[in-house]
Amino acid sequence: MCFELSMAPQTETLSRPSRQPPTQLSITNSFISICSKKVSTQINNARLYSQQVIVDLNILSQKIRVHSENNEDTFEIFTYSWSSLNSNAHQFVIAGCTIRGTSISKGIQIFWKNHSEGFVSVIQHLLKMFQCKISTIINRLNCDLYQPVVSELFHLQLEFKKLTISIDGSKRRNLLWNQIANNLGLVEDLIIVTILPSVFVPVFTSWPQNINITSSFWFTLKATCTCTTITLWGSYLSSMDLDEILKKWKTGGFPNLERLEIHSDNIEDDGTMILGMNLEELNAKVIQTDDGSKKATINTRYNRIKMYVTPFD
Repeated sequence: MCFELSMAPQTETLSRPSRQPPTQLSITNSFISICSKKVSTQINNARLYSQQVIVDLNILSQKIRVHSENNEDTFEIFTYSWSSLNSNAHQFVIAGCTIRGTSISKGIQIFWKNHSEGFVSVIQHLLKMFQCKISTIINRLNCDLYQPVVSELFHLQLEFKKLTISIDGSKRRNLLWNQIANNLGLVEDLIIVTILPSVFVPVFTSWPQNINITSSFWFTLKATCTCTTITLWGSYLSSMDLDEILKKWKTGGFPNLERLEIHSDNIEDDGTMILGMNLEELNAKVIQTDDGSKKATINTRYNRIKMYVTPFD
């Protein structure tokens, strides 16, 4: 995607672009509305307009990156503090706020007095043009900065393509997790990085579509999990736990499950019977639910289990 931006110093109020067919003009108007009606935008690829895009938030780098799902089309918005304002900045209006900004080769730079407010305001404006899904990483360096932003995004009921959060047992991270846990139905891919030592055990009050947990020693699969894909690294689950999990699945548990992967040194051929078989006998077996609606192929090599579920033909 190529951008050629030029700004006039005149302040202009943004208008919401119409949902018209994806023509060159309509896309130009979409990006014009980010800056000013006096902005001249040349975009070579029109596939972004009115389609779903991913909005990557990097609050430490002060960057919002908008891109297509195949990553071929990209537009970047840098949100800087008012103190970074340079003399080349022009004045315009976005989300009802008068701000200043400059064009750059990859997108635009904008300057806000309140950084978190700037992040949310830009996202709200992008929502007027695209079907947005959010992707971001929350760690110990940016947790405090993200808390008000994430709170507002969930308040707006925005969907997350990918949400990565590290859990370290700190009070502020636990409070943020409790806020996120109530909104996981809006998350497609949730990645939890457990930083040891951590005594905090996250409680799930809702579930994402897919979940991937590193150092998942605290995760038991005893709850009613509705995820489609479950991937557990560094698990403490044993062969006996595996027997309980598979029995639960056979009787209707994990109703949405399509793929399960568990890595655990405790999954070993120690004589424990799993569905009446030892671990070696279970490998490559096809099992089915009691009602005959689903079948699953099991792979149990190298201290891990992989389970792939499909509807029964």
